[in-house]
Amino acid sequence: MFQGFSEKSNEFLWGIRMNNERPWFEAHKKEFQDYVQTPLRDLANEVYEKFSEKHAELPLNLKISRIYRDARRLYGRGPYKSHLWFTLRMSGEDWARMPAFWFEIQPAGYSYGMGVFDAKPAYMARFRREVDRNPEPILKLARAFAQQDRFVLDEEEYKRPKGTAPAPLDQWYNRKGVDMGCFRQVDDMLYRRDLVEEILMGYEYLMPYYRYFAALGRRAD
Repeated sequence: MFQGFSEKSNEFLWGIRMNNERPWFEAHKKEFQDYVQTPLRDLANEVYEKFSEKHAELPLNLKISRIYRDARRLYGRGPYKSHLWFTLRMSGEDWARMPAFWFEIQPAGYSYGMGVFDAKPAYMARFRREVDRNPEPILKLARAFAQQDRFVLDEEEYKRPKGTAPAPLDQWYNRKGVDMGCFRQVDDMLYRRDLVEEILMGYEYLMPYYRYFAALGRRAD
């Protein structure tokens, strides 16, 4: 059962960011296991269990990141990640093109939300066509989103707009992808068991957006 992260969790993540090398990690591996790996797994498993129980119709799988970077993509950044996450996502080869729920912890804070990990230009072009063809479903969601202050749209916009849409859809129309996140600096919530319910309430709020973009991802051009 998740009991919260601790200040030592953040201390380790700062440490691996500043000392991203094998000797330092091996000397602090027990701290990683106790203060980062274990609480992250406990949080992920509890969130997944409760969310899946309420939404049994969704074929979501839990994936928890490893601290080791992909050796093929190091590019001089060191072999370890200083931010770790879990996702609740679809299974199959096309999972990255469908929306997923996520949580991430990093040295200075944490975040959670919903987005499409690999929203290709064709996916976003399909989104714009759907907005042009039938704007009412996403317009209703966009209006509700504009009235809350927990989540923000976190994907950058095209420098050359692909078109125009009336407010508040203008904030959505020219995005390069789909990502709706709540971003927080380290606070007391990170260290409390209440973080489980905080994340679950956020996921419930995002469920209508998840269903909209999941349907869009299943639609053929």
